[in-house]
Amino acid sequence: ANGIVSVSAKDKGTGKENTIKIQEGSGLSQDEIDRMVKDAEAHADEDKKRREEQEVRNSAESMAYQTRKFVEDNKDKVSEETQTKVEDAAKAVDEALKGEDIEAIKDAVEKLSAESQEMGKALYEAEATAAGAEGAEGAGAAGAATEDPNVVDAEVVEDDEEDKK
Repeated sequence: ANGIVSVSAKDKGTGKENTIKIQEGSGLSQDEIDRMVKDAEAHADEDKKRREEQEVRNSAESMAYQTRKFVEDNKDKVSEETQTKVEDAAKAVDEALKGEDIEAIKDAVEKLSAESQEMGKALYEAEATAAGAEGAEGAGAAGAATEDPNVVDAEVVEDDEEDKK
């Protein structure tokens, strides 16, 4: 806190933190210190852009992995065609990650997201159809029971305590 410039970085994966502090007593002249401060300010936008690019890359890798895992976990519930579309979109993300074009990565992630949503929709519809078929079978059995000619409609009547005395 007593330095002229203090920079720290923490690796989120390992939890390690590094700190660099430029102080007056470090043997630097005022001109060198001013130059370092100006360099840091000049590169702030560039550093911000690089950080955003890395976040896009990390997000893309994570989404491709999670989508592949979801497909693997639900491959028996989703059509082969849908699985192929999602896997192709995930491969497009992998290819985009090999390059430097951030917009291409964003576009590939958007396509993967759309295919993933379609897969989720298909999975949901398949589950709803299966649940609806089971519900219809149960309703048919209940309807058959009410058509039985031996069914007697009765009403329960409770006697008051005064009537019993």
